[in-house]
Amino acid sequence: MSSPNSNRPCASFARRTLPFAVTLALGAATAPARADTITVTIDKLVFSPVDIKAKVGDTIEWVNKDAFAHTATVKGGWDVMIQPKKSASLVLKKAESVEYFCRFHPNMKGRITVSP
Repeated sequence: MSSPNSNRPCASFARRTLPFAVTLALGAATAPARADTITVTIDKLVFSPVDIKAKVGDTIEWVNKDAFAHTATVKGGWDVMIQPKKSASLVLKKAESVEYFCRFHPNMKGRITVSP
């Protein structure tokens, strides 16, 4: 037969650990989503992939495999210069859908849809 005080250590342990467990669970639920890096390859005057789906905070990295410079330009918006055989990147700051192009080669086009 157990004494009336035999459950006290367990109750004390539960009182001390429960707030910690709740804090961990709530912290995990509210942790911000990890931002991704999305790579766009430029090869033979083509952005690949052409259509991108991303989230605010993600980074787009353009990797230029061509022997000449390109840009990723949004009319009235951002403009990223990508030197030959180099890469350049941009962190997406707002939810929007944009079409971009290369100022030097206007036939090069891409689309990015950014969700919150």
